[in-house]
Amino acid sequence: MSEREPTVAEIGEFGLIDRIRTICGGDTSPDLLLSIGDDTAVVRLDDHRAMVATCDIQVEDIHFQWNTITPYQLGRRSMAVNLSDIASMGATPLYALTSLAVPPSLPAAHFDKMFAGMNDEVRQFGALVVGGNLARSNERLVVDVFMWGMVDPAHMLTRTGAQAGDVVYVTGALGSSRAGLDVLMRYGPSCSDEYAEVVRAHLEPRPRVREGRTIAQSGLATTMIDVSDGLAADIGHICDSSQVGVEIDESQLPFDAVLFKIARNAERDLREYTLYGGEDYELLFTVRSTDANAMERLAQENGFALRGIGRVVADREGRTLIDPQGTRHALDPKGWDHFRVV
Repeated sequence: MSEREPTVAEIGEFGLIDRIRTICGGDTSPDLLLSIGDDTAVVRLDDHRAMVATCDIQVEDIHFQWNTITPYQLGRRSMAVNLSDIASMGATPLYALTSLAVPPSLPAAHFDKMFAGMNDEVRQFGALVVGGNLARSNERLVVDVFMWGMVDPAHMLTRTGAQAGDVVYVTGALGSSRAGLDVLMRYGPSCSDEYAEVVRAHLEPRPRVREGRTIAQSGLATTMIDVSDGLAADIGHICDSSQVGVEIDESQLPFDAVLFKIARNAERDLREYTLYGGEDYELLFTVRSTDANAMERLAQENGFALRGIGRVVADREGRTLIDPQGTRHALDPKGWDHFRVV
């Protein structure tokens, strides 16, 4: 009796990526600096320029619902999630292509406003929407964006390079996007003003493009990734690639105080937001301990929020969460997985 083949749901998103790497990752090129498994692919153009390339998709009823988002916001969001990947490499975004599968019933005004949002989002960083493709969808709207940018290979940051003793930093606040989603699901778009910031964080995430470029060009960081799957999962990606462990100090995690109230109303543990929520699109990166003060001065001089939340340890020490009482727990790497939703 033959063994049943597993489904994609049983394998999970990251297992599927490993299978793609096995099938497609055998051949290489001297100009291919980074391939499957990081935030972007990177191809060297010359000694001082490399092209970074990424793509991301927004699917109706999976990533967004029309009763909680406007067409303009969807346009901005579809570009922002790609800009965040470019930011995580320390690169400058240049151009975007977008492919849409569009239901015939979609109002033309929605279509126009969506592209207005896309245009406004990329142009604030000097990038352009330069083309794409249109197809018919019988049911859901699908927005797929391909984006590329440029980076000096000498300043490029990846998930590989962290060493024991490095300080772990994160920009901005954690958990706001998932909390904003819970607010929208509970109250709809007309929620009270006290929730406005977390709702905005979910609907219109701010890609940290300028911060990423500043961090990378400083030469102080050793690795960087954007927080898209959740802090626990994304620090896990750095650990996997760098073959290190980590200690995260829960008392140092930055978050909006309104999350206490949202978590209570949603009957959730606060960690479901700060550690596992995902879609924050903040930058998570590591810095040599001897350069930590210089990094904090750099952030202050350039006007962006930064918080040290832990340290890198040897791989054999594992991945640990230290709670506010000082108790140590195994850091569960769960987070967003398209085929294993938690």
